[in-house]
Amino acid sequence: MKSNYSSALAALFLSCITFTGCSFDSDNNIIEETIDEPVETVDELTVANVRSYMVDANATNETVALFYNLYHLSKTQFLVGQQDAFNGFYNNDAGDSDMKKATGNDPALLGSDFMFITDDQNNEQPDNWFYQQEILITDDVKEAYSKGMVNIFSWHFREPFEGESFYTSDMTDYQKYSAFPSLLPGGLYHDYYKAKLDKVASVLSNLKDNNDNLIPVIFRPFHEFDGNWFWWGSAYCTPAQYQHVWQFTVEYLRDTKQVHNVIYAFSPDNSYTTESQYLNRYPGDAYVDMLGMDNYGDFNNQGTAGVATANAKLKMISDLAKEKVKIAAMTETGFQINSLNSPIDHFFSDYIYSAMTNNDVELAFVMFWVNSQDGYYVPPAGQTDTQDFVTFANKTGSVLQNDIPDMYTLP
Repeated sequence: MKSNYSSALAALFLSCITFTGCSFDSDNNIIEETIDEPVETVDELTVANVRSYMVDANATNETVALFYNLYHLSKTQFLVGQQDAFNGFYNNDAGDSDMKKATGNDPALLGSDFMFITDDQNNEQPDNWFYQQEILITDDVKEAYSKGMVNIFSWHFREPFEGESFYTSDMTDYQKYSAFPSLLPGGLYHDYYKAKLDKVASVLSNLKDNNDNLIPVIFRPFHEFDGNWFWWGSAYCTPAQYQHVWQFTVEYLRDTKQVHNVIYAFSPDNSYTTESQYLNRYPGDAYVDMLGMDNYGDFNNQGTAGVATANAKLKMISDLAKEKVKIAAMTETGFQINSLNSPIDHFFSDYIYSAMTNNDVELAFVMFWVNSQDGYYVPPAGQTDTQDFVTFANKTGSVLQNDIPDMYTLP
């Protein structure tokens, strides 16, 4: 009897596991059962489901790992990056990256550009300056990858009429209003655009490490589209046209050219304060992996009020990315120090860091713009704000190259 009683009691308790609560009388009979309604939970990104959230379900294993690891890294830390870090130097002081001169370590993310690579004058001959820039850029990407860094490409795409500028200030009214729609299927420069994408695809398909594995890159085409300084700006195309060209771009690279080492980033400027505004030109979840924002204006001597404004915008993007199971990032920022601009006290250690982390914002990286002969966005050694950047780089949330985890392997 004891054995049967124990078995029955065990079965009784097991039956209660599915209920919120069970009450028993003196003979161990259930006298009350309560059942919770099922709670719907967000399908958190996992190793098993990660491809279902990506633009390219056939992405290389390393690209999938990068998406997964960026997403999870953003919950506690962010990569610190810089555009052209290996070739852009303040005072043209070549050698180590300016970030390494200041901190002892390279950035964790390297920004590059397809501008020279897709230039009309790039004839792919060894003595051609534009082709030499292509080799320099792709060699930098390979070096960054060998160091465990992450690579991101923007595209300052020159207008299709003269092929000389990406700024609307250099274009006629006809060119400004005709350029972007001309890229659409059936448009005057659609075949021209496909030829440029062929070049992009060729470069991406030949970015390989020493083991012949494709190097993953983040690609953010047609960035800062909410401004009107570029010919793909909001004044010069409708939301539907912008979305159509973006979707065509993804489908052409992914499906026609079979490029499978790309994470696609949507990165407007900082004009948006609400999700509905931000999504006005959004091409859809099936075409975007990363939600970004470029933001210089809120850090341009705007003080703590600007920091709060920037943080609120980043919070909006961070929350939207969580909802959509995408990656969020501050895709460009900075304040250039030059003959007209002096350093801002605590710019990095307080302003940038607070905007990146306050109010539970989760961002995968911040990228500062390129240093040059006449100015810098990241102070090299010896500047009055170098220590401020070092303090920023040493904070618990910041990740430079020396601390970057393995971004290219799934756990």
